[in-house]
Formats: sequence, structure tokens, C-alpha cells
Amino acid sequence: MSNLSSQILILDQFTTRLLSSCCKMSNLMSEGITIVEDLHKNREPVPEMKAIYFMRPTAMCVDAFINDFKLKPKYKAAYVFFTDYCPDDLFDKMKKNCAKHIKVCKEINVSFLPLEAQVSVVSFSLIYTPNSQDRDQTLETIANQIVTLCATLDEYPGVRYKKDSALDYGNKLAELVDNKLARHYELDDNSKKKGKTQAQLLIVDRALDPVSPILHELTYQAMAYDLIPIKDNNYEYKLNDDAEGQKVKDPMRTLLPVLLHPHDTTDKIRAVLLYIFSLNGTTAENLNKLIQHVKIEDESGYILNWKHLGVPILSTPSMLSFRKQPRKDRSDKETYNVSRWTPVIKDIMEDAVENKLEVKDWPYQSECPSAWNGSRAVSARQKHKGSSPDDLRSGSRLILFVLGGVSYSEMRCAYEVTHANKSCEVIIGSTHILTPRGLFNIEEDKP
Repeated sequence: MSNLSSQILILDQFTTRLLSSCCKMSNLMSEGITIVEDLHKNREPVPEMKAIYFMRPTAMCVDAFINDFKLKPKYKAAYVFFTDYCPDDLFDKMKKNCAKHIKVCKEINVSFLPLEAQVSVVSFSLIYTPNSQDRDQTLETIANQIVTLCATLDEYPGVRYKKDSALDYGNKLAELVDNKLARHYELDDNSKKKGKTQAQLLIVDRALDPVSPILHELTYQAMAYDLIPIKDNNYEYKLNDDAEGQKVKDPMRTLLPVLLHPHDTTDKIRAVLLYIFSLNGTTAENLNKLIQHVKIEDESGYILNWKHLGVPILSTPSMLSFRKQPRKDRSDKETYNVSRWTPVIKDIMEDAVENKLEVKDWPYQSECPSAWNGSRAVSARQKHKGSSPDDLRSGSRLILFVLGGVSYSEMRCAYEVTHANKSCEVIIGSTHILTPRGLFNIEEDKP
């Protein structure tokens, strides 16, 4: 391949991960890419070659791009592709400093990582810390990324959120997403305003179900990421399952032997959290005793910090009126016999598909067309048995976004509900992927 036809691809950290998740170097080479470079590292000038920039529309990325052309151009020309909407001030800055070198500048809707066929994550940022000064900006960023996901799916969904959360992030995010979707489809390339499609977007936060990320999950993928260090998604593991089990009647009597046994500290913390979650909070005196048993007096934040997600840790008189999400009886299901726990999010998915979510609990920020209802899903399920991607796309989509991370067991639910309903494809997204141990070392799970 001659230098006249070859090109350089320049990526930032996020777009490097994005491309790595969906293509190989051989795919890039077949499109004329011979060199892939890091935007933020020192690079040798190649003035005879064209450069394709694929990057996020951030000040850091734009400044790095400008530095490549401001004094002495490193490349023959620049073709710039942003992962999503570029703010006007950054666009003007590029235009002012190096407009003559830019041959193409486009915004494409891919500011999310497609981890699996029905799972995606957006850039991870902390919004649950009590002293976060940029919480509003973080929600703004997440909203932009959710819009790019919807646009990539060619969906303009109705937007709903979980009401009465201890925190109000779901409501705020729903409003932001709905406004940004309206703006996006008002200004599409066809200059035609797009109407709502047959899709729903549900926004929930992690407090809806704090149990699922803590429990040992006995399906292969979730258990592997829980118990062993996974590298390159490869590991061999032999599973040994005992399906017999009894409902815990006295949680404290069950918990104390675990705390007194020389188990791993992380496992003890998980056991304490499950005990607290099951009681919807405990007394300060009881909590202090548990922390002493685990011997984490200096690291009690592993337990106490859950209150920042809106999860009750200390019981108070106001919590007496707290209403937990009602659960479905799945005791006759085969998967329940194996794990004896089904994530709350599966109940939400099923109720949404069957149009059973109560409006008082799940208000509409905006509604999709009235054709989305239980009868449509049921009739389609009766008449249509196909399960190929094309078959699924002919029905409705349910897009569910979880603020605060999503577990592998919850990801699996998206596939299970899709398979059971056929006419509705469930897409689940979040800020990052949660593993039980990763909860105590959040750096492991940052995208």
C-alpha cells in the first residue's frame, strides 16, 4: 500500500477502547489505515499523510488536535470525527486556529461502549459522592451519551424514570435526555422533525436494587468475574451447584458465624451489607458492632458510603414508610433453583414490556406512541416466533439505563426477557460494569 492512499488514525483513550470492542487492526488496514496513534502522546510528524482524528469533543482533545496544526502541521490534512455533539466554543476554537487544515468535521453518535449485543456503557464519572462539584456537568455528559445510543439505534423513545428515589438524579437525567433527544431529532440531516418511535427508555438508579451487585451469582460469566481475575475474557472454571436451600429466618444468627470465621474481609463486608439491605437499615449500635466484628473501623466507608446512593443503612423513623419494590414469585423457575435470587431489574423489564409499570411510580417525562402496550407485545409473541436480530428489530425496544453501575446478572436479564418476549428487544446501559469486588476498588471497572 502506497503512502498516497494510506492514512493515520489518531484516537483518544475512550475511542481506542471503543474501536477495540468492535474491530481489529486488519479491519482498519482494509480501509487504508496503516498507523494508529494516541492523540495525547508525542508523535513524529508525517506531513505527506492524511490524518483521521476520532475523539471525544472535550477541551483536552481539541487542544491536542490544535497543537498538531497550530505552528507546523504534522499531517497533510485532518479529517475530524467527534463521538457526539461538539460545544460551540470548542468548534469555534478549532475553526479559528486551524480551519484550513480541516477537510471534514463531523459529529457521529457513538459515545458509548458496546460491550455486548444488548449491553453498553458510557464514560464513567462519579455522581454519588457527597461533595461532587461537577454533578450537574456529569449528568449532562451522561445525557449526551444516552442520546447517542438512542440515535445509533434510530430510536426516539418515550422517557420514564423511577419516582421517590432517595436521590433525584433519575428525574434530572430523564429531563435532560428528553430535551436533548428533542433537539437532536429537530436538527437531523434530513431537516425533518422525527416523531416518537415504538420504544421506551427507563432510567433507574442503583438504589433500586443494591443486593444484586453484592451477591455471589452462580451463572458462569458473573461468577467468573466475581471470584477470579479475568484477562482477555478467558478462564476455565469447573462449577459444582447445590440447589437445596432454605429461607433465612434469623439473619443475625446466620451472619455471626460468617463474621467469626476467618473468611476474606471482602466477603465479610458483603455479608454485612446483605444483612443491612434485608432489614432496610439497622441501628447505629448494631452497625458499630458489625464493623468491629469485621475489623474495618478505619474503612467503615465500605458500608456507610452506600447511603450516598440512597440505600438505607441506618434505620430511622422515616424509613418505616419506605416501600420496597414488590417481587415476583419465581420459586418454580429452574434458574431460581440455581441462584435463589433474581435481580429486581428483571421484574422492571417484564412489567415494562407488559405495560404494567404504575404511572405513579414510573412517571413519564415524555410518552412514546400509544401502540406500545401489553396487547401489542402479547399478540406479536403469539404470531411471531423468530429470534434473529432482524426479527427483533421489527418489534419494540426497551432501553433501560442504570445510574451507578450494572452487574453481570442484570445484563443477563436483558437477554432473558428479550428471548421470552421475541417482539421486544431489551437494551441495558449504565455508567460502568459492577463486580462484587470491584465495588470495593472502583478503579477496576472504569471504562
